[in-house]
Amino acid sequence: MTATTSFTGDANPYGGGDPYADYRTADLPFTRYVDLADRRLGGAVVAANDEFFAQRENLLLPGPAEFDPERFGHKGKIMDGWETRRRRGADADRPWPAADDHDWALVRLGAPGVIRGIVVDTAHFRGNYPQAVSVEGASVAGAPSPDELLGGDVKWTTLVPRTPVGGHAANGFPVATEQRFTHLRVNQHPDGGIARLRVHGEVVPDPGWLAVLGAFDVVALENGGRVEDASDLFYSPAVHTIQPGRSRKMDDGWETRRRRDRGNDWIRYRLAAQARIRALEIDTAYLKGNSAGWASVSVKDGDAGAWTEILPRTRLQPDTNHRFVLPEPAVGTHARVDIYPDGGISRLRLFGSLTEEGASRLTARHQELGG
Repeated sequence: MTATTSFTGDANPYGGGDPYADYRTADLPFTRYVDLADRRLGGAVVAANDEFFAQRENLLLPGPAEFDPERFGHKGKIMDGWETRRRRGADADRPWPAADDHDWALVRLGAPGVIRGIVVDTAHFRGNYPQAVSVEGASVAGAPSPDELLGGDVKWTTLVPRTPVGGHAANGFPVATEQRFTHLRVNQHPDGGIARLRVHGEVVPDPGWLAVLGAFDVVALENGGRVEDASDLFYSPAVHTIQPGRSRKMDDGWETRRRRDRGNDWIRYRLAAQARIRALEIDTAYLKGNSAGWASVSVKDGDAGAWTEILPRTRLQPDTNHRFVLPEPAVGTHARVDIYPDGGISRLRLFGSLTEEGASRLTARHQELGG
């Protein structure tokens, strides 16, 4: 894993103007993976021991943290993040927090999976960030309560050991633990504030659940599908096309820059596992003057397989969900959507079921990762 820059110490006090002008960040290679804690996937901060100054739910809000220097409330400065009160020692002779004092928050991942890296973002917490952070992961079936997660029978695995962090910075931590996790415990030592938490990794779905469903969207992010590559990411990420639900605004889909050549744009996907596809949807919701003009869909079976077109180049309408039933099922492990010549789509859905081989491989991986 590529090493990342470590930030420590206070940032400069806010001096006016763009608050992100002196924000400290680095190239974090693992951020190419999806955020497993994304609220759109069902991620949530289910509990915290303290949220006196700012609510725990802010940790998973989409987009960067905002800063308003004039915004104060009856408890003090209102921050866009999770912020706890200042810890104190036992008495006047020992006014400082003990070495092991810390605050914590429990996070339920929206999509369980293998974690490749974690970003603890302290944006705008310049002198009130934690001195250090640590992160632990657990795999717990079902929908456990906070009390159950904090019980003695839950095994927590250290993903990020106690590590100093910096204020007003994107503190990135590569993770190399090959295990499927469902929940995190985020600790800040001894107290302070964190603006955002991002948990990047690979979705590992429950094969038993998919088997019960029978037919489902085999490219959906929540079911283990993922984007491998795309021709253009100028306006928005290609992963938006396999997010849950319908797009709610233009930038919740995938849109490319305007082409001035004779080429076309495309996205390549890996399916949850080898699947038999029977129907598909291409949605252009909220893309009105910039939707793709035409689209085609192809699949291939295996990395070395040949691409087979299952939907020929077809005219698309703006702001419309297009549905297609295939004349016969198509088997594959990968899919590709080509749009002509440019523009965008908001969602791609590929409905089908896993083949016996696909189900077997998915089950084996789930077991290997401790699922």
